[in-house]
Amino acid sequence: MNPHFTSFSNKINSPILFKFFLATKLPAAFFAGLRIHYFDADKCVVRIRYSWFSMNPFKSIYFAVEAMAAEMCSGMLAFSQVYKRTPKVSMLVVKMDVSFIKKATGIILFTCEDGKAIQNTINDAISSGEGKTLVSKSIGRNQKNEIVAEFNFTWSFKAK
Repeated sequence: MNPHFTSFSNKINSPILFKFFLATKLPAAFFAGLRIHYFDADKCVVRIRYSWFSMNPFKSIYFAVEAMAAEMCSGMLAFSQVYKRTPKVSMLVVKMDVSFIKKATGIILFTCEDGKAIQNTINDAISSGEGKTLVSKSIGRNQKNEIVAEFNFTWSFKAK
């Protein structure tokens, strides 16, 4: 595990510090209303709700906002493992596959539980000195616990 994980986790789990992080690093996510619902080394849950900032003309959440939330829950797990890491590790989404299953209305929770796999892939990239990829899944569920969307992000990690 990244020795700086606790420092990163404290920032992400603090509502004020997280809003500042979004406003300065991901302003589109800030305005769309993305929030961390749960975060630890293994799992991240991002909350998005239907609002004026997240809507499309069909009275549901715009697909790009869903993609931001899905990528954020996977990306926070990855970023927590490269944060202040020595050697530095670059991370990049190289592919995204998605299935939209139901109309996204109300509150949607996107969950990624790939923290251990992400940690192992980053550690492998550091020890081998080669770029490594990993497919990470983010699943969005509505308030009835029905799946509304499934995203698969292929992440690339490389030690600099």
